[in-house]
Amino acid sequence: MADEETMSYNHAWGGTISFSEEKWQNWYDRWVINHENKRYYRYLKDEKGFVGEIAYHYDPEYDGYVADVIIFSQFRGRGYGSQGLKLLCEAAKENGIKVLYDDIAIDNTAISLFKKQGFFEVNRTYEKIILKKDL
Repeated sequence: MADEETMSYNHAWGGTISFSEEKWQNWYDRWVINHENKRYYRYLKDEKGFVGEIAYHYDPEYDGYVADVIIFSQFRGRGYGSQGLKLLCEAAKENGIKVLYDDIAIDNTAISLFKKQGFFEVNRTYEKIILKKDL
């Protein structure tokens, strides 16, 4: 999250995200141990190692679950985003979630990735597009 190129998609919301070691344990406890079926998080790996991460979380603004897919910049354009989003949708469905949302910066090329995976636009502002997929 500290890599500027990887987080360039997040420029509309501040770019990189500070994630110091002091925050790791609380984050792990909340997202992995005590997720209360409101959060899901997994690494994406290939035979060489870490390529990204997938997650979803409950967001009261949507009264639903929001998808998160981050592919490390050096691995983009190789199909990992599609594979990760497909895996995320499958996991959400297996966990009883009926709908996934995502809000994506208006100039983010990932919009086409989500649309290819069956997400459709439900709202648009000058800074973001809100996408939805019925699972």
